[in-house]
Formats: sequence, structure tokens, C-alpha cells
Amino acid sequence: MVKKWVTAGLAVALTAGLAAGCGSDSSTMAGGQASTASKKNVTVKIFQFKVEIVEQMNKLKAEYESSHPGVKLEIETVGGNGDYGAVLKTKFASNESPDIFNIGGYSERDVWLEHLEDLSGEPWVKDVVQVAKEPMMKDGKLYGMPMGIEGYGYIYNKDLFAKAGITNPPKTLSQLEEAAKKLQAAGITPFANGYQEWWVLGLHNLNVAFANQKPNPDAFIKGLNDGTQKFKGNPVMENWIKLLDLSLKYSNKNPLTTDYNSQVTLFAKGETAMMQQGNWTQVQINGINPNIKLGLLPMPIGEDAAEGDKILTGVPNNWVIWNKSKVKPEAKEFLNWLVSSDAGKKYITKEFKFIPALTNIPADPADLGDIAAEITRYSKDNKLLSWNFMKFPDGAGQEFGASMQAYAAGKSSKDQLFDAFQKTWDNLKKK
Repeated sequence: MVKKWVTAGLAVALTAGLAAGCGSDSSTMAGGQASTASKKNVTVKIFQFKVEIVEQMNKLKAEYESSHPGVKLEIETVGGNGDYGAVLKTKFASNESPDIFNIGGYSERDVWLEHLEDLSGEPWVKDVVQVAKEPMMKDGKLYGMPMGIEGYGYIYNKDLFAKAGITNPPKTLSQLEEAAKKLQAAGITPFANGYQEWWVLGLHNLNVAFANQKPNPDAFIKGLNDGTQKFKGNPVMENWIKLLDLSLKYSNKNPLTTDYNSQVTLFAKGETAMMQQGNWTQVQINGINPNIKLGLLPMPIGEDAAEGDKILTGVPNNWVIWNKSKVKPEAKEFLNWLVSSDAGKKYITKEFKFIPALTNIPADPADLGDIAAEITRYSKDNKLLSWNFMKFPDGAGQEFGASMQAYAAGKSSKDQLFDAFQKTWDNLKKK
């Protein structure tokens, strides 16, 4: 799976973009104009979770509406420290369903499948990187457009590392602790931890333990589902929790009351040297400190430098269309514009700073930022681990996050944490 990500994912997407330069392919619509402008006044309701791009989405809205007379975009964003999934379920329950919204793949795809439009026949499908299709494929049909490819680990401030005398980026757990000690000795707080957010813990952090399972994460997940694997006693889980403990030991003050925005702000202002996040934070960081020099570290759980020097990559979410929407043609036209017009491609790369998951979108690393450049470097060196939290049972991430918050607060032991994980999985897995 990792090899597939390298050969068919990031490397292909970025290489194709670099080869294309700033030009357009034959399917590009000149000037970003719609191929068939709507003749009636309609509103397309879009519900999305990327809080980092709210300002850019508003710019996109104005540009799209100016080139598509009769179409209005109503964009609502919930994310960061808001529970996007819970709000989305409430909208459907209260007959306020959006026309376009975001969901993850695999388990989440199955939860929402009855509400999703089959997009297999759309013109952009041919350009989607194959592995980016997989999370939203079901019975040979494609139900979502990938937002992009993302990677995460510990983003770090290169200038603060240099100030602390750290010349070699850490690749093992002990090297990471040694770096944290040097930072503290230099009067620098090592980690900004936004552990008020359940997803930072229950999805991204816990995924490190899943991604490192041998022979592969899917086998471990299958074992959890059929009862042949357990959280307690699993050697990878035992190593992973040492990483969580280390981040708490060298944390900013009050990590459990530090939300996503506060975490990113602490880091961007240079008040901490590292934070567990990914390239989706580039826009927000640049808005606070455009001159910051960024690097990306792995999240190592052992002492094997080769195994530890890997970052975690995947498709964060997908654009989907409600299959009972009254404006399906306009919704489909918007998604096609987003990935086929010059204007739409500009927003994906230069404004949103997304790594494209479609091979027809030019992607200059200089436009995407330092973090994406680091992800590209890791991908070319075949140093990637997978995202697996989309395969968790529906609702498990929230419960995992709450259990980890209790552990971080000292209200439970390691064994109690693993017992809580097991109870959550057993209660929520498909029977």
C-alpha cells in the first residue's frame, strides 16, 4: 500500500503538475468560465470542514458566482474545534441537508452511502489518482471527489531547532526526547499540543499505532473485528503510548484546554518548536508568520531509525453530492469547475495549498509551501505510512479521543486506556 502511494499518489500527482508547469490541459475551460451557464436562479448549499480555507472559499464563491450567472453558493464551515460529523448528521435529521458536503472514506462512506450520488460518470474521474479513488469506491462505483492528498507528523520550526543546537532531525523515540531536552534547555517549549480536540488524539495520534502494525494495518483491523487481536498486550500499542507520554512531558501548558486554533497560533508565533499537524495548517501558519521556516518530522515509536523515519499520508476527505438534491446538475458543475478550470485549479494549489489528487492539476511545490515540499520529499524516498482512522467503526474516533484525554489528565492508567479502546471497538464494530 505504501509503495502504491508513492508510485501512483504523490509522486505522480506532483510530477505531472511540474511537467505541466503553469499551463492547462485540453479539457481546461478558458478563463474558468462555465461550459453551460445555468439559466435559472439556484442556490447550491455547501457544507465543508476545512476551517483553514474559509477566507479562500469566500473568494472562490465570489469568483464562481461572477462566471456562473443564476447560481449562488451558500458555504458553511464547521471544523477545527467543532464536531463536523455531528453537525452534518443533525442537518440530515432536521431536513436541512446540504447539496455538497465532505465525508471520509471506507467506514464513513458506508454510513452515508444511501445519501450519496454516484459520480462515476463525471468527466474528472479519469484524472483521479487510483489510490485516491479507493476510499470512496463501492461495488465499482465512485461516490466522492478527493479533496487532495495530505501528510502529517511533527511540524517543526527550523530556526528554533538551530537555536537549540539540534543539527540532525530526530528519527527515533530517544532522539526525539533528546531534541525536546535541548529545546527546554534553550528556554523553548518543545510541543504545542491541541489535545482539547478529540480528533488530534483519537484519529491522528492513535493512527500512528495502527500504521505501524505488522504485517499491515488492515490485518490488525480485521483481527480487532474478529476478536483475534486486542489493544492490550499489543507490542506496537505499548510502544506508541510512550510517544504520547513524551509529548505530554514536554508540552505547552494546559494541553487539554488548548484547541486547534490556539495550538497552531502558539506554534506559528514561535512560542513552541513542534506541533502534531499536517500540510493543511500551511495557510493559517503563513497568515500569522509568513517568514517561518518549516520542516516535518516523523512520529517515531521505537529505536529503528529506518522504520521511524516515515510520515503519515492519506486522502483527508472527499467532496460528495446529496443524491436527493434539487440542484444536482449545478452541484456537479461546481465540482467539475473546481478541478478542470484554470480558476479552480488555482484555488486548489495556490490558495488552499492542497496537494492535488488529480493528475491534470499543475502543482508547483513553491505554491504549496514548506510542509507539502517535505511530504513530497518523503514520498520520493518511499518513507510513508498509511491513514487508517477512516476504517475505525463509526463514532469510535470521538470515544478514543475522550479516553485519551482522560489518560492525559491522569484519570486512567495505560491498561485502563487500552481497555477503553477495546470496549469502544467491540461496541461499535459491525456485528
